[in-house]
Amino acid sequence: MSAILGKKLGMTQIFREDGEVVPVTVIEAGPCPITAIRNPERDGYSAVQLAFDEVVESKLTKAERGHLAKADAPPMRVLVEFRDAEIAIPAAGGDAAPAEGDEGAPEGEEAAADESGSGPKLGQKVTVDSFEEGEKVKVAGITIGKGFQGTVKRHGFGRGPVTHGSHNVRAPGSIGASAWPARVFKGMRLPGQMGNRRATQAGLEIARIDSDLNLLMIKGSVPGAKNSIVEIRSHG
Repeated sequence: MSAILGKKLGMTQIFREDGEVVPVTVIEAGPCPITAIRNPERDGYSAVQLAFDEVVESKLTKAERGHLAKADAPPMRVLVEFRDAEIAIPAAGGDAAPAEGDEGAPEGEEAAADESGSGPKLGQKVTVDSFEEGEKVKVAGITIGKGFQGTVKRHGFGRGPVTHGSHNVRAPGSIGASAWPARVFKGMRLPGQMGNRRATQAGLEIARIDSDLNLLMIKGSVPGAKNSIVEIRSHG
């Protein structure tokens, strides 16, 4: 499973060779340095941690800066672990390994890589080259928050009558009897907070890759607002 972090820039459209117009979401993905490697012997699970979104050093705590320094990575504010990920490092990315003398890595950190040396290592950078055009991916992000909304907008309820003096135009209606059960059951579709939740869109297709600008163009829409952080994983 290939994986990378990115920032959603917005939507546009591209034209394919046959003239088809394809709506795409443009994501600035990577480069993401590998900042930690988890293995079952030491951590109890297998995962690869990636970093993204470089910031000024003063915005991070001393512990965060020290953690990134072990992988010779610049200050970055987003760290995400991808479990059971087989991160594919392009041949050109092999030079991104940490320099000799980097003794900050925890003992056994490099042991998570394959014995053949082909596995991911601390400090290597994951780029959009680990994906291919036409590949199926799934994208996870935080949906756009819409605040407190009623049942019509939040759940798609139909409205009530608007004539003959009706005052029940967008009200939810009855939500239970009074004598029994004398309470409202949990899980009922009622007004409340809408959006601002993690969502994953699966079965998306990579329409185009721009390696020079670190851009992934994914067919269709993906969860999240503009400039929000998204996680891209290969799917299927």
